[in-house]
Amino acid sequence: MSEELNKIAEQFIKTLQNRNTTEELIQFYHKDIEQIEFPNTLTKNIAIRNLEDLKLASERGKKVLQKEEYEIIKSYTFENTVIIEALWTGTLAVPIGSIPKGGQMKAYFAQFYEFKDNKIIKQRNYDCFEPFN
Repeated sequence: MSEELNKIAEQFIKTLQNRNTTEELIQFYHKDIEQIEFPNTLTKNIAIRNLEDLKLASERGKKVLQKEEYEIIKSYTFENTVIIEALWTGTLAVPIGSIPKGGQMKAYFAQFYEFKDNKIIKQRNYDCFEPFN
């Protein structure tokens, strides 16, 4: 079971990186998904998102990023939870801080994915961005 969940989490990350549409991501989420993004350089307060919120966030992200890449550093599985440690690189479609359009920003992610019925039902993101101001 844990190997299967790890494969689903890795496929989710690959889909996130290569997606053309938001619908490609939705197939991974349980209808009762709750995603929590803890405060970071871009998100000043805790953000709690449901499925509809995640759809909107994905669409907003496509306007800000030309592309994004995830390098999975390590993954851990415990019961119904997969923890991914990753290096994220985003190529910007718009300038942010001191980074121009076409420039890259980097972040170190720890993401916790809890599964129910082989779908992500809870996701917690701890995102640490390199300085860009």
